[in-house]
Amino acid sequence: MISIQFLGAAGTVTGSKHLTRFDGKEMLVDCGLFQGAKEWRERNWQPLPVPAKSIDWLVLTHAHLDHVGFLPRIYSEGFRNPVICTPATDDLTRIVLPDSGHLQEEEAEFANKKGYSKHKQALPLYTYEQAVQSLNLLTTRPFHETFSVGSGTGRYLRAGHILGSGFFEFSYGGRKILFSGDLGRIRRDPEDQGDPQIPEPVFEADYLLLESTYGNRLHSKDDPRPKISEILYRTQQSGGSVVIPAFAVERTEKLIFMIKKLMETGKAPRLPVFIDSPMAVEAVKAFVKHCEEYDAATRRVVAKYGDPSDWPGFTFCKTREESMAINDVKGPHVIISASGMLTGGRVLHHLARRLGDPRCTVLFVGFQAPGSRGQLMQAGGKSVRMFGKEFGIQCHVETLDQFSDHADYEEIIEWLKNFKHPPRRTFLVHGEPAGAEALRELIVKTFKWDVHIAKYLETVELE
Repeated sequence: MISIQFLGAAGTVTGSKHLTRFDGKEMLVDCGLFQGAKEWRERNWQPLPVPAKSIDWLVLTHAHLDHVGFLPRIYSEGFRNPVICTPATDDLTRIVLPDSGHLQEEEAEFANKKGYSKHKQALPLYTYEQAVQSLNLLTTRPFHETFSVGSGTGRYLRAGHILGSGFFEFSYGGRKILFSGDLGRIRRDPEDQGDPQIPEPVFEADYLLLESTYGNRLHSKDDPRPKISEILYRTQQSGGSVVIPAFAVERTEKLIFMIKKLMETGKAPRLPVFIDSPMAVEAVKAFVKHCEEYDAATRRVVAKYGDPSDWPGFTFCKTREESMAINDVKGPHVIISASGMLTGGRVLHHLARRLGDPRCTVLFVGFQAPGSRGQLMQAGGKSVRMFGKEFGIQCHVETLDQFSDHADYEEIIEWLKNFKHPPRRTFLVHGEPAGAEALRELIVKTFKWDVHIAKYLETVELE
């Protein structure tokens, strides 16, 4: 008998954790942070519904925080068993988790200094040291290599979402379970750059756990570059700044290569660009190191322009002092900083100084979870709450969803057409209720499959 319990990414897009039980053993696929609405974020402070020490294996699909960011927390609860991932995910996780631990400590310290925490003393969810120690558990497996997981076997197939991302195929008792993680884009602009290779086709699985982030939405097919050029020229004329909240892994790298090419080809003004994220500094190195995972256009651009850390006019800020120095910059400039959904990080400090300035622009280039600050701003909110107080919004707010690394519903359907036989059951995870329900109806209509929307803490028995 084998079962799966949904400990996260069920009813929401964050906190991915799927606990698989077989032969009296427990395997957790992904170990992500909850982000977005307060009701979800508060679950980060709750112990896992199962003792962390009882988990025998942890398998990671990729290195985004909503899939890996809870690892230091379960480490602090006693988890000490192997964490399996691809080589590139290993490299990125070693960047993401220490940075997350540092930010957790930094934000708790700032809250205590300013006195806006509701608690007597604000504490970090986990520390930098716990994040570093948890990295000792990482062990890598290359794509397509079959490896043992107890009495079962596993292997990674390319998911095309971000660097190192993979579908995890688990075989046990003559059955295959495919965990999609996050499914990458299917259709690409051949002139674009910064995209991983497209997701591999999968032809069979008895059970499928499928993300539904964009289950009711389509990505814009417009070229984002003219809009970026327009915003940069407007900023040059106004003397303001552009603040781009961007995930340090993947999104930032894609952005800076695109901006660099626009500037070099005379399609955008040469404004100073500040990449204000210690994590992004290291992520760029991983991006260049594993360039073979990307499309041909990306490889050509990297070969032409080289390592972004050497580009004139592009400044990578690692320390807090370097971040604060951006406030003294005169004239128009661009700031790319995490976190991408405004859940924390240095970007909040930049916004605090610029939200009330009509010369400035906040440009969103990634998914904003319902209830997050970013989603409220996109919806036309007049103010946003940060650091315990409200900040009025008078700046421009723009969104470009072409940068998303998640497949939309048309691309999901296109990928599912590769299956030669329908899975016995498909479980929709990693989606808001409306998106998951829309995708369920579309899959049933298109393929007549048995589709179930996962519920938080629900356990399903597999034959």
